[in-house]
Amino acid sequence: MAGQSSLNAKNLEALGTAKLAELLLTLSKGDASARRMLRLALAEQKGPAEIAREVRKRLATIERSGSFLDDHQRDRLLKDLERQRQAISGPIAEHNPAVAVELFWELLGLAEGLMERCDDSDAVLRDFFHQSSAALGAVALKVSGDPRPLADQVYAAIVSNSYGQFDPILRDLGTALGSEGLAHLRQRLETLRARVTNNDQAKTHRGWIVRIAMLDIADALGDADAYLAEYRDHDPEALTVPAIAARVAERLTPAGRAEEALALLEEADPRLSERRAGAEEWCDARLAALEALGRRDEAQGQRWEYALMELSRRHLRDYLKRLPAFEDADAEERALDLVAEHDDLQEALWFLLHWPEPRRAARLVLATPKPLNGDCYVLLAPLAELLEKDHPLAATRCLRAMVDFSLRVGRSKRYPHAARHLHTCHLLAQRIESWGELADHRSYGAQLRRDHGRKYGFWSLVPKEVAPESEPAGQSRKAQRDDPTEAASPAASDGPLQPGLW
Repeated sequence: MAGQSSLNAKNLEALGTAKLAELLLTLSKGDASARRMLRLALAEQKGPAEIAREVRKRLATIERSGSFLDDHQRDRLLKDLERQRQAISGPIAEHNPAVAVELFWELLGLAEGLMERCDDSDAVLRDFFHQSSAALGAVALKVSGDPRPLADQVYAAIVSNSYGQFDPILRDLGTALGSEGLAHLRQRLETLRARVTNNDQAKTHRGWIVRIAMLDIADALGDADAYLAEYRDHDPEALTVPAIAARVAERLTPAGRAEEALALLEEADPRLSERRAGAEEWCDARLAALEALGRRDEAQGQRWEYALMELSRRHLRDYLKRLPAFEDADAEERALDLVAEHDDLQEALWFLLHWPEPRRAARLVLATPKPLNGDCYVLLAPLAELLEKDHPLAATRCLRAMVDFSLRVGRSKRYPHAARHLHTCHLLAQRIESWGELADHRSYGAQLRRDHGRKYGFWSLVPKEVAPESEPAGQSRKAQRDDPTEAASPAASDGPLQPGLW
């Protein structure tokens, strides 16, 4: 009996079509979304033409609506739009790709109105329309004929891209446009550019629209010279920006123009311009050009220099992999010594954590005269874990930094983690023979009691043996109410805290 009453497809089929139809009508009464699903399912029985009619009708209804959408309403609408998209890319596209392309454009045409009607700060809507653009590109490949009308539609989308909803449209439709469609689109964009005034042309909105589209067209055609010319002829100063020079060089090198790429990169050397943004892209583009020219020793020198200047683990590993046998170990030791001497303590520790190199990390933690940043839990928590086994004193310093920060700022949500860190310090203390300049665990615990004794939300989570009380057990609880940093004990959780909660 239990099996016969279970809700599954086999048992529901036994009810018969009439009973199921009655149940569906009852369940969908008052539920507009469910009724739309049923109408779409009925349309599928009549064929793709009827499905297309239902989709077009629904899209028109959405376009006419002008009410503001809260997050819940937006999410419900997205589910509805996803059903329409599946219908377009599924049975409609299989039967009539040209109609599917028309419906996709109608769907994409909803983007601006919907983004104006709701808060899309998390870019959920924009992502949906980017996915729809990709689906349009796949279906458009099935449609033959003159590509110029499609190019005109792409042009209209590019110039009306108010919310970034059409950012990938040209990349998605480049293959479907082909060389003829792309040439037509390029001609229309050149006409638009000619209408833009010469005053600060590159900085005008229309100027940027044309620039980005022309670069996408060059990529779609695999035309490295056109990509370079877009900057060289219209904004040559941009080629001195390391990230832009790198993008151009990445296209010149595979086209057999590595020497030209290298010369371009030299003009945008971030070490000369002091522009650190894009330095990694610049370095990678230069490495590709040097390798293409067979200048491998120079490439190795570039990897070594960048790895130690920017503390790039990827570039150091690439450097070591290319060394002759038995030379990599000595080079690694020399490199890690230099990493430990880097001016940025936090970056050096991050490097040594992920290499991993616990011995040098421990030495650096204990040698630095500066206090560790206890707010940087994403570094100190895993670093302490790395050091616990063989370097308990260094691990203790990392843990204490996080405990001190939690109590100093009175962040009650960090108290469970701070209590856990203090308990780990208690366990590590049993393996520490010499404390050096650090206070021993008992003295440290007593100091915490003196400085933060009224933070009962924290101390309620700490076992007595970890930090014995130094005050009379019967101390008045009134102090707790008078302490503005004190909060009620939070629920203890050993899960990782998110940065937004700290």
